Amino acid sequence: MNWTVRPDKRFRLALGSFVEEYNNKVQIVGLEEKSSEFVCRSTFVHPYPTTKIMWIPDTKGAHPDLLATSGDYLRIWRVSDAETHLECLLNNNKNSDFCAPLTSFDWNEVDPNLLGTSSIDTTCTIWGLETGQVLGRVNLVSGHVKTQLIAHDKEVYDISFSRVGGGRDIFASVGADGSVRMFDLRHMEHSTIIYEHPLHHPLLRLCWNKQDPNYLATMAMDSPEVVILDVRLPCTPVAKLSNHRACVNGIAWAPHSSCHICTAGLQRSFKGPQKFYFKLCLKT
Repeated sequence: MNWTVRPDKRFRLALGSFVEEYNNKVQIVGLEEKSSEFVCRSTFVHPYPTTKIMWIPDTKGAHPDLLATSGDYLRIWRVSDAETHLECLLNNNKNSDFCAPLTSFDWNEVDPNLLGTSSIDTTCTIWGLETGQVLGRVNLVSGHVKTQLIAHDKEVYDISFSRVGGGRDIFASVGADGSVRMFDLRHMEHSTIIYEHPLHHPLLRLCWNKQDPNYLATMAMDSPEVVILDVRLPCTPVAKLSNHRACVNGIAWAPHSSCHICTAGLQRSFKGPQKFYFKLCLKT
């Protein structure tokens, strides 16, 4: 699921189903403010379950009202009050009838024309969105591959852009090889390994601190711990949060604070906010 950030579309969510078959659905849900109830605005069919859903990070309402989903491919949808329709399907392997499923993607907040996808084929792909010619009053949206790289030795499970250095060019990824790797779009010939799991367990998700881009959080498969990293001190965790009794499956930094993070685990309880002080950790 994902909240929209458009100022003219408050309290709107996109929700994806998880059915282990081809036909799945995505629902657009919005708040009916007069009745204070959430209602379904539209529903559309989606091939396979969505591995991630994101609205375009457009806080000013300056771009078309777009929604992206990942699964077998990256799809861009245009949303209107009347309907939701597929705007473009982004496929970087057009020479084959087979595709490597996408595990996740991220939409660049500073430059909404950039998206990054991660795949089980060990690669990350950076896509560029383009607004083409105007037909009637609608700008057509298309996409192209800006760069594709072999990011890990095994499957890549997550990708996320950082706000470091202006927030456009830096991104990180995690994968089945147990590493966190950081990349710069301006220097794609090399990457920086900022953490490796001591037992090389797969890392499933990563999440950048929204207030201090030097910090990020990651979690390993079947692990009750969340690892906090500082990109200025590679390979050494700043902290390990081990409040869960079973494996962690969700992490999110607070939007208003650099020292609060929420985590969700398999035991169906919600741990958070957990507060810790980076300065104290660094000093000790």
